[in-house]
Amino acid sequence: MSITDKFLNDIEGHLLLTATREEGRTAAARFSAPLHWLTGAQRDDVERRFEAEYLALARTSWQHTAERAGRLRDEYEAAYRGLRRRLLAGWLLTSAVTFGVLVLLLV
Repeated sequence: MSITDKFLNDIEGHLLLTATREEGRTAAARFSAPLHWLTGAQRDDVERRFEAEYLALARTSWQHTAERAGRLRDEYEAAYRGLRRRLLAGWLLTSAVTFGVLVLLLV
């Protein structure tokens, strides 16, 4: 991975985290809005905790997605290697048969 790719991945990760934090804040505000009996400090505490839980759940989801992507990549790479082996074997067999036919025709 080049330095540029790593830099772009870092930026993408930062933007994703920032967007998720904003989603968490919005969800926390929606959650606490009907809780009229809370004081301002209690509301802030509930919203902070909600946002933290939202981020933790998002992080867990991202980790599961990354793990699944890794497993899928491994499966597809294995299938690709198998296909490549079969194609090579077919090409070699076709070449051998063609060479054999040519030898018989020239004899």
